[in-house]
Amino acid sequence: MTPVSSRPSTGPLAPHDFGPSAWTTADTAHLLRRAQYGASAEEIEQAHKAGPQATLDRLCAIQPETPAFTRTDDLLRKTALDTGSTANLQAWWLHRMLRSANPLAEKMTFLWHNLFATSNDKVKDVALMLAQNDLFRAQALGDYGKLLHQIARDPAMLIWLDGNANRRRHPNENFAREVMELFSLGVGNYTEKDIQEAARCFTGWHMRDGEFWFNDTQHDTGTKTVLGSTGKFDGDAVIDICLKQPACPRFIATRLLTTFVLPNPDAATLEAVADSIRRHQFRMAPVLRELLASKLFFSPKARGAIIKSPLDLVLGAERALVTAPRLEPTARCLDELGQAVFLPPTVKGWEGGRLWISSTTYLLRANFASELAAGAKYGPLIDLDARARDHQLLSAGQAVAHYTGLLLATPPDGPVLDRLRAFASGQEAPATRDRGLLHLILALPEYQLM
Repeated sequence: MTPVSSRPSTGPLAPHDFGPSAWTTADTAHLLRRAQYGASAEEIEQAHKAGPQATLDRLCAIQPETPAFTRTDDLLRKTALDTGSTANLQAWWLHRMLRSANPLAEKMTFLWHNLFATSNDKVKDVALMLAQNDLFRAQALGDYGKLLHQIARDPAMLIWLDGNANRRRHPNENFAREVMELFSLGVGNYTEKDIQEAARCFTGWHMRDGEFWFNDTQHDTGTKTVLGSTGKFDGDAVIDICLKQPACPRFIATRLLTTFVLPNPDAATLEAVADSIRRHQFRMAPVLRELLASKLFFSPKARGAIIKSPLDLVLGAERALVTAPRLEPTARCLDELGQAVFLPPTVKGWEGGRLWISSTTYLLRANFASELAAGAKYGPLIDLDARARDHQLLSAGQAVAHYTGLLLATPPDGPVLDRLRAFASGQEAPATRDRGLLHLILALPEYQLM
């Protein structure tokens, strides 16, 4: 293994200066909201006290799970397998997203799920979908190159992209096309001839009895030319050739940046992250550690720059406000908002960004805000009545500051704050005040951003 160079001291990935006053609770909340699905007040307080380096170290390394989490995880997993129900499989993963001690690993697991988008609508096998999800999780903070090799042999993927139809005399181009277009290089970095030749390399990569099967009688052993290289290649050789292309680290850099930092990164930023990926040989943990500790990540232009996906919107609110989220209605809500996990809409996954917001989806998001604040459908809210004694000591303005700081990526403008304070001032019961504030804040345009 070649030595990994030290991280750059200048440019977009230069480390942020965490001076004595440069690790505020707002900084802490910004990091947690991006690195996981939302953050509770307690999590923000604990991470702020721990400091930035310890918090980043914890997020970027796999932590042991609690016995209570493991018991529930095992039960939900077994239920999904026993019933063969996609809904139960969704509940299992949502529990992990909300309660795992490894929230960044879960967010990266979803990033891979969205990149290698596979739907159980076609696979029709919960066990295979779960095994694929386990594969994503095993490499969530690990080696993208290894994952790309493994996904080519994954039974769910072989069903999804018609691996058994790829035969020596009649190559099927589905997987070869997607491995270049959607998994590693992006449009414009290969030719149709490259896809045709790569398809020959993957002939005979079949599935039998729920497992990968190399069907040597259907494998084309002839010479192929892929992306300028010529040889008697198989599928592994194609993947290695893709990994060596300059476009590959830039392709992954785009995914990381648009998920965690900015929706439209410039060329210099993309190249800086691509260089980090090269230096760290496609290992995600050190790349993420650099990215999440960078000046770019903590810069003003990165705050409130990303439109929340339904997962970020719904799970973020539940993590911050609900003591015991109800998983089935949460899954149904995500489906209505357009993001049912294990059921991506196309091979491109969920494209997201501005596509998340329309007149219809915004109304659904507002309905979610109303229903969550009521405290029944999605689970009990933090015990507002028990906290009322403390909140009676707060002014209306202080209550508004508490919840906007907890839930919003950037402070709302003056007129919005004035309306929130006016509402809070007009409520006599603290619990009623807080439920009303939560409803109003969760329905704000500002809450749609992180």
